Formats: sequence, structure tokens, C-alpha cells
Amino acid sequence: MPFDIYDTHTLLMSVRQLPPVHTFLLDRYFPTNEATDIFATTDVLVEYKKGSQIAAPWVAPRKGGITIVRDGYRMDRFTPGKIAPERPLTADDLRRRGFGEALYPNLTPAQRQGALIVGDLDEMHGMIARRKEKMAADVIFTGGCMMDEYVDDFGKHEASEVRFYEGKSYPGTFTPSTNWDTTTESGKQILADIAAMISMNTKRGLPATEVLMAPDVAEIFLSNEWIIGLLDNRNYMIGGVDPELLPSGVAKIARLNIKGRMIDFLSYEDSYEEVDGTTKQYLPEGKIAVAAPAAGRTVYGAITQVEQSDGEFHTYTEKEVPKYVSDADNDIRKVRLTSAPLCVPNNESPFIVADVLGGD
Repeated sequence: MPFDIYDTHTLLMSVRQLPPVHTFLLDRYFPTNEATDIFATTDVLVEYKKGSQIAAPWVAPRKGGITIVRDGYRMDRFTPGKIAPERPLTADDLRRRGFGEALYPNLTPAQRQGALIVGDLDEMHGMIARRKEKMAADVIFTGGCMMDEYVDDFGKHEASEVRFYEGKSYPGTFTPSTNWDTTTESGKQILADIAAMISMNTKRGLPATEVLMAPDVAEIFLSNEWIIGLLDNRNYMIGGVDPELLPSGVAKIARLNIKGRMIDFLSYEDSYEEVDGTTKQYLPEGKIAVAAPAAGRTVYGAITQVEQSDGEFHTYTEKEVPKYVSDADNDIRKVRLTSAPLCVPNNESPFIVADVLGGD
């Protein structure tokens, strides 16, 4: 059988070799265990528990033991929405000089087709990564996510909501008494609010090691008179750099002792472009989240698609699945990259969030 570079299995090897896209929220808080988190079905099973601090009871002499009922956990079945960007390839594209290509190219149309497809897969890989990063931000700050599933190219869409908590409102919400500002009194309140948010997790046996801040909150935090004094007392150096590798867009702006716990303060200012052309921050303005790494995970549903080679349905257990389609009647070929991700917390409301600047 001749080697086909446009076969799905061949393209899968190319996709696996694509350089990773830095997605701070996804990588830090929702890592994927490829052995357990990539499902062989389009549905995924989601399990999460409530934190517990149950202490074992004493027992009387000659008593074998006291039965402790296992903590319940919630299991739900979800069908993750699909992310499926695609790019057309026409005869005009093959005649046109590619980006970065020499003025007098020697590439044949077939060679340029292969280069264009790899480049398109790389770009769509980045698009999918940014959509997953947005999903991670939604789960952190709302305890769920809204997936707008388009039925045509940026036209009609259907909203599909996923929530990982019971009740009408997110239980991981903390409401400060007043908005934060730069005064000394507000600085004392800032530390008290963060201590209370940490306590909401530690009382349930859940970790809390860092505070994630939107850029506008980080600006208020670093301009606060009381906070500046605390940082000076700890020999804080404006020009110092901690020996910690963080992705682009992330800055560790401080480390403070909050009631005996050393808490890192992270500012994340990366943004993305929405389908309507507007540029948005991943982190909502005016908001913070008390968090801990690996508080959740990202699971993937299987991708089922009809292959052009045999006209049959094939199911792939992968994070991202490419598809190459040729339309001989219209002289058009296109390549698609499909993923079905879902960011899931390991416990109910492991992220404690607050609006500290009085936004929406």
C-alpha cells in the first residue's frame, strides 16, 4: 500500500510533533494524565468530591472498630463540545508565495501543499489551546463553563453550560466588605480577605498556596501603602528575580506570610481574540482566585469522523485529531483539527474567587 502523507494516522504523527503552546492556567491547574483522562467514547465521566476533615473516633477496649461511611462523590456524564477549526486549500493558494518563502521559489504545488497543511495545523493547534485556556479560566472563576456551539461559520450557535457544583450560585465565592484600594486600611483588609479565602479551603482539607490576580488588581496590590511596607520589611528588591520559570504573561509579584502560610501572588495578563474580533483577558477584571496547582484536570472525549479513504466512521482517542478532505468537484481541499476537551475540578469549588474592585 503506498504511503499517504494526508492519511489521518500520518497527520496525527505531525500533530503530536507540533511545539507546545504555553497555556498557564491549563498547564498549572488542569493537567492531563494521558493514561486516564483521554476517553475512548465521546462522553466523559466526571468525578469530583467535597473536601473532608473527618477525624477518626476513639474506640472502647475489646471493640473491633467503628464503621466510617466513605465520603460520597459526584459522578456525571458529559459530552464535551467540539472545537474544530478548519482551513480551505485552493489552487490559488498553491500558486501564491507562502509566508517566509523566497521571492523565486522552487517549491512545486505538491510541496507547497504539504507546507501549507503543516502550517495550518500549527495555527489551529494554537487556536484550540487558547480556547482551552479560556475554558480553564471559566472553571476557575465560575465553577463551570459555557460552550457556544456554532452550527455554521460564526452564525447561529447553541449555548451549552457545564457546572461543577450544586445550587444556584458558586459556593467558592468570597465577598469582601469593601473594594480594595491603595490605603493602609485597605492593605490590612487585603491580607484579612486573603486569609479568609485560604481558610475556606483549608477547613475542607484542600490546599491553597497562591493567589491569582487580574492585572488591574495586581496594580492596586503593588501600589498599596501597607503592602509596600510589608515587602520592604522582607527585603523586597524591585530588580530581583526569583529562580522560577513561569510562562509568558505570568509574573510572580510577591510572596507574603499569611498567618504562617507562604503564599505566592501571581499576575496573569495574557489575552486572546474572540470570534467576533474583540480582544479579551483570560482573567476577569477586578477578580482574584485563591488556588493550588493541579486542583483539576483536563479530560478529552474521543473524536469520531468519516474518513475519505474508505467512507467509514473511525474513532480516535487523542487530544486533537486532524482530518484532510478533498473536494474534486470544486477543486478545494481542506484540513480540520478537532478536539473535545473539558476542564474538571478534582473537588467541589477548589478555587475560592472574589471580586475585589467592584466590577460586574
